[in-house]
Amino acid sequence: MSKVLTIGEILVEIVATDRGNGFREAVPLIGPFPSGAPAIFIDQVGKLGQPCAIISRVGDDDFGWVNTNRLQEDGVDISGIEVVPQGTTGSAFVRYREDGSRAFVFNIRHSACGTITLSEKTLALVDGCSHMHVMGTALYSPSVVESVLTAVERIKANGGTVSFDPNLRAEILDTPGMREALRTVLSKTDLFLPSGEELFLFTTAQTETEAVADLLGRGIKAIVIKRGAAGATYHDAELHLHLPGFEVEEVDPTGAGDCFGATFVTFWLRGASPADALRYANASGARAVTKAGPMEGASTEAELRSLIDSQGIA
Repeated sequence: MSKVLTIGEILVEIVATDRGNGFREAVPLIGPFPSGAPAIFIDQVGKLGQPCAIISRVGDDDFGWVNTNRLQEDGVDISGIEVVPQGTTGSAFVRYREDGSRAFVFNIRHSACGTITLSEKTLALVDGCSHMHVMGTALYSPSVVESVLTAVERIKANGGTVSFDPNLRAEILDTPGMREALRTVLSKTDLFLPSGEELFLFTTAQTETEAVADLLGRGIKAIVIKRGAAGATYHDAELHLHLPGFEVEEVDPTGAGDCFGATFVTFWLRGASPADALRYANASGARAVTKAGPMEGASTEAELRSLIDSQGIA
């Protein structure tokens, strides 16, 4: 089986229990929840029984251990996570606004995971993997960008594949070098997983059909457009397919796109048909929103199958 690798932030998420515009007054909080887009992604891959690993750094603190313990329990190879003795694990404070959007306060770039570099040990881990998944959120500091691009080059040179989820946050989009790094990753991408308007980040096309044709013409093998509760759409050179989402009660949407992507990538690597991969990915995203906390809704294959069967989606 393909071994999946990702590189990037591991952090805790601390969430305000009431809605508002930010954190300019004292508010009740819950957490810490294990989090970080690459960590959520790879945890879901592990829950599905696919060999997988993450390269990152955490502090020698409770926030770091709550993450590494969860990842290891769910089957992730954590040998690439360095515990920095005097470091601090990253964090994100999150408050939902009345319209459902979110306000974030991040501590990532100046935390332990802001200093990720590749060592002989982690380069060996890279060379033992055959698929690299890149999260746009991970391109937040020069050393992490260099690490991600090095891993992409080595895995592609060894005949492996790359998937790419832009997963952009307005708070980090203008990080120096991020836009250039995003374009470099796209040039190496086999499977592109944008959400909605992210499809147009790298093209001047004005319609979805034109954007898909442009991106496929650059060598991308498949594009999956995530549409939240509305489901998802798959495109390759021969097939265009849309499947609707699942009807569930939403509690917390954080991490749903990461779980969706992890599930699609896992089934795609296993040779599943696009329809089957899309169906399981939609189920994964749906189950993820039913739990409070970004990693709490990660699912086993049996749990996904149960949701698919319960809603009669063939």
